[in-house]
This record gives sequence, C-alpha cells and structure tokens, in this order.
Amino acid sequence: MWPIDAESLIAVQRELAQAPAPPWHRRGEPRIGGCWVCFPRGLTGAGRPGDAAWVAAVVMRGGVVLEQQVRRGVADAPYSPGLMALRIGRLMDETMRARTTAPDVLLVDATARDHPRGAGLALHLGAELGLPTVGVTHRPLLARGQWPGDSRGATSPLRIGDTVVACWVRTRPGLRPLVVHPGWRVDLTTAVDIVVGTTGQRRTPEPLRRARYLARTARNAADGG
Repeated sequence: MWPIDAESLIAVQRELAQAPAPPWHRRGEPRIGGCWVCFPRGLTGAGRPGDAAWVAAVVMRGGVVLEQQVRRGVADAPYSPGLMALRIGRLMDETMRARTTAPDVLLVDATARDHPRGAGLALHLGAELGLPTVGVTHRPLLARGQWPGDSRGATSPLRIGDTVVACWVRTRPGLRPLVVHPGWRVDLTTAVDIVVGTTGQRRTPEPLRRARYLARTARNAADGG
C-alpha cells in the first residue's frame, strides 16, 4: 500500500533510508527492466491529481526484448520535490506487477539516496516490489559534484555533505552525462556497470529508452498525434 499523503510518505521514506537490505550480486546476463511514466503534452507546473498518465515497462536480456507493455492510469497527486512517490509510485508499482517476466534489476527515472530523506522513488519502488533498482536521471536533486571526463564510462562522485549518494556517468562522449543512483540492494559500482552496459551507442540505457518511447507513443496516439 502506497502512502496517500505527504506526512505518511515522509515517515515511510525515513524508515526506508535506514532499512537493511541484502546486496544484490549480478550473475551472468541479468534480465534488466525499465519503467517510464509520461503525461499529456503541454502539461505545465506541478500538475494535479487525476492527470492522465502512461506507464511503460520493458524487460530485456542481452539486448533482446523479453516483454513490454503500456498501461494508462491517472496521477494520484501533483508533483512535489522529494514526494514524487505520491504522484506516480502506485502507477509504476501496478505496471511492474502486471508483467509476467520478472527483471533481475529495474531502471527507473528517479533518485534514490539523493533525496531530502535519503529514500527517493527509485529506492522506494524497489523496496515495495522486492526488486534491485537503479535510478537514472538527467540531473541530481540535492547532491553536488563536478562532471566527469569525456570518455565513455567516465564517472565522478555526487555528494550530499561528505557522503557519496550517486555519480555522474558519461554514457556517450560529447553529450551531457547522466546521474546514476544506486537504489534498493544495488551498490554504486554495480549501478554504473548496469547503466554503461545497456547504453550501447546511445546516451540512455536501452530498457529505459524503450520504455520512454512506448509510453510517449501511447500518449501521442491518445492525443491524436
């Protein structure tokens, strides 16, 4: 059951930030999932409860799509920094539970430890699903750090105070690096390996890129274009 108000979500986040979890160890070629949420074009501001949303989930292994699906739903709340789980947590949870092929690790467009209470949606979703997770975002939420070098796979730490909570990762030379967030049961080194290993010649990891494409395609079809 996902929290339905800010007070209860904040309490859950504080618990999750301290919750022990056994580390995930990558073995062989894992099934890697990606989950993405998009909203109607032209939506501005924080949005509101009831906004239409399209959620796509993809599961891949070794570059091959094993399963993909798109579901339409509605947002439960407006967006507020640090409280994104109120808006889309339930939607992502339901979409991932509807698939028949379980990923070994899941990529999501959300933060984890880079968060006011150290438990962003990437970590929260993993804990709810019982899945190792990695967050991949375009920019950090609170953490700070210099960009890495321009070579593919170059990294540099992102810190809140003295604590490394995420890192910049250059997935394609000449383009802005991504932020990689170790989520539920995943350490930073493993998170970086998963992201770099699934980007190929693109900037975005392929499972997440495909999920984004599917969600946007369904949204555009519903919008009539």
